[in-house]
Amino acid sequence: MFDWITSIIDSVGAVGIAFLMFIENVFPPIPSELIMPLAGFNAATGDSSLIVAIVAGTVGSLAGAVLWYWIGMKLGTDRLKRLARRHGRWLTITPDEIEQSNAWFRNHGGLAVLVGRLIPTVRTFISVPAGVADMPFWKFLAYTSVGTVVWTSFLTIAGYLLESQYDRVSSWLNPVSTGVVVILVGIYLYRVATYRRRVPAETNRD
Repeated sequence: MFDWITSIIDSVGAVGIAFLMFIENVFPPIPSELIMPLAGFNAATGDSSLIVAIVAGTVGSLAGAVLWYWIGMKLGTDRLKRLARRHGRWLTITPDEIEQSNAWFRNHGGLAVLVGRLIPTVRTFISVPAGVADMPFWKFLAYTSVGTVVWTSFLTIAGYLLESQYDRVSSWLNPVSTGVVVILVGIYLYRVATYRRRVPAETNRD
């Protein structure tokens, strides 16, 4: 995965960074923790601008967040629960978990969006309850933008500062990135396999 991400950034530059960060928000196994440090590495070697890398990563990430917000808004709580009842095994989520997520979101509101954008994996899906709860779009975008800029800048600057260690880091980052994907797939398969244990008996009969 490391080599694939590197090839896209090298070939397409800022557009590639934005594309990868958009995909990262839609398909979590492509981690931003790899994309943006690599963008920072490139900026440090003079192949691109640090500011351009941060802006590109932020724009791509925001586009993905807005997509999930729109999906949540269109689905709504009731439809989302019906989907969880019918296809919950493959979505790895139960109706009760959706209700718990919504309750937590209602209690924390905008702060949940801001902080959620700083937490790996959570940052991908925190936009859905915002849409489901009909949070005003301008408010959602404001909190999401702050969290996204902080997260993207942190990762990019970290990669920029580590430029002198690039050879050492790249030698172990590729197997680590592959391991991250394997672990995420393993977690998904585990949740699929144990889905029935997390669903109340009455839900299983729906």
